Amino acid sequence: QSGLKQCLSEFRQPLDWVERLDVTLGQTLVPASQNASNKDAVDPENDFQREMSFYRQAQAAVLDALPRLRKLQVPTRRPDDYYAEMAKSDQQMQKIRLKLKSKKEAMERSEKAKQLRAMRKYGKKVQTEILQKRQREKKNMLNAVKRYQKGLSDKLDFLDEDQTPSQGNKKGNASQRTKKGPNAKRRYKNQKFGFGGKKRGSKWNTKESVNDVSSFQSKVAHNKGPRKAGKGGKKALNKRPGKRARQKMKNRAR
Repeated sequence: QSGLKQCLSEFRQPLDWVERLDVTLGQTLVPASQNASNKDAVDPENDFQREMSFYRQAQAAVLDALPRLRKLQVPTRRPDDYYAEMAKSDQQMQKIRLKLKSKKEAMERSEKAKQLRAMRKYGKKVQTEILQKRQREKKNMLNAVKRYQKGLSDKLDFLDEDQTPSQGNKKGNASQRTKKGPNAKRRYKNQKFGFGGKKRGSKWNTKESVNDVSSFQSKVAHNKGPRKAGKGGKKALNKRPGKRARQKMKNRAR
């Protein structure tokens, strides 16, 4: 220890502070973490936090040294034609800037992918719940149909449960109109098979049409009159003989 003190006394020079311009400060914390008592609040592996810690410490040192320089009447503003090269080259700073930008973009992509996974998971959950709800409704309706078929229930409420909103409104209006009409069984059959009812009856026979025989033709009725072209007639008379008959005709001609 005595040797260290001797070496220190040898290279120490008793100069004024304006000749040394040394400023010693402790770690300067980020305003958000000023209440933190831990000195290792800055992660040394995080390039951005480390660079920001150096920047804030240098800024605090400048703010501490400026009043002392002004008190000693030392000019602190550089002239307009003054040029000072930075400690780090522009190429090195550009590399740092690109690296920080790439890390920031990677974090944004990771966060976006995490949100997409969460949205897919939530959508799948909602879809599963909807399918399960439909299966439950279908099962309940089938049970209600079986009970109705076995005569254990006379309610047909399950018919209105499976309607879309637009169809439900129409069916609701129809049920309101037929409240005092047919019973539930008749309404169910009408919905299943149609309402039936009397048709137009334009082709039905009447007493007058049965007794009217003025348009009856006996020759046509018993195939004694001229036949229609579609069912014989000239085509039937000029029918070509078969192959064997034509061969016999050729042999006779020889």
